[in-house]
Amino acid sequence: MAQIRVFSTKPYDRVGFDAANRQQAHEVVFLDARLDASTVELAAGADAVCVFVNDDLSAPVLEALVAAGVTCVALRCAGYNNVDLDAAQRLGLSVVHVPAYSPNAVAEHTLALILALNRRIHRAYNRVRDGNFSLDGLVGFDLAGKTAGVVGTGRIGAIVARLLWHLRCRVVAVDLFHDEHLLELGVEYVDLDQLLAESDLITLNCPLTPDTHHLIDAAAVAAMQRAPMVVNTGRGALIDTQAAIDGLKSGRIGSLALDVYEEEADLFFEDRSQEILDDDVFARLLTFPNVLITAHQAFLTREALTAIAETTLANVTSVFDGGPVTNQVRG
Repeated sequence: MAQIRVFSTKPYDRVGFDAANRQQAHEVVFLDARLDASTVELAAGADAVCVFVNDDLSAPVLEALVAAGVTCVALRCAGYNNVDLDAAQRLGLSVVHVPAYSPNAVAEHTLALILALNRRIHRAYNRVRDGNFSLDGLVGFDLAGKTAGVVGTGRIGAIVARLLWHLRCRVVAVDLFHDEHLLELGVEYVDLDQLLAESDLITLNCPLTPDTHHLIDAAAVAAMQRAPMVVNTGRGALIDTQAAIDGLKSGRIGSLALDVYEEEADLFFEDRSQEILDDDVFARLLTFPNVLITAHQAFLTREALTAIAETTLANVTSVFDGGPVTNQVRG
């Protein structure tokens, strides 16, 4: 049994972890605070910390965790771009993650964003509630026959590609590894330049790495020939937000759907409806009628939350049982 401090906790996290912990019997303490240099002292006395996408696992924070007695960092997500893995290895910290909690959850949300943005459902909903039944400005396009570009065909991207294929899109994809099942369907693997030039719809489903940071930048926007819809349910920094804004203004980007945002750490997961947002870039995004944003909720299904909690606690158990460590992340 390990003592675990769970940072950045929301009510839906507690439900899943309480249920999963009936089998594991760890000592779990839930904390609302996000982990960073100012809150790391809350980990004192714990064996492990459980963290999420916007917690800070930079070298200074990791060093402070080790000084506080922590030996394990358990990410309750697939991505680990917020962890300094070199520092973790140097400090002897075990880092574990949840590589596949529910690929369907994120893939289905990706499709939901595509359909909602294309048919302007978010705008239509607000109009009808205001008694406005005009259809002006709500014209979409048939997905059938369009070219859909999928960047990243791992567990999530492969499902997105299949869903778009079932909607009778021509699907082109970019990935270092070619999925044989997708090839059998007729998905075409191309280079990024071709995908940018030929796609009516581009969806980003790849991890954030140094190579994919700002994958959609000013040069990528300039390469877009069909004013595509761009959808990002991967990580915020896959897109240079200012370049995307410039693309929207110029018409190079036809529309934009985001579930993630590069500077989301100080915005998402909290009720800020009574605050004045001081992020001018994000505020500018909200002014576009052809932009749809959700606040990093693609993972948020009952099935995914259950799988996240069960896998995370099982990962921690494997670290402290002395056997092979499950789902370990290495630098």
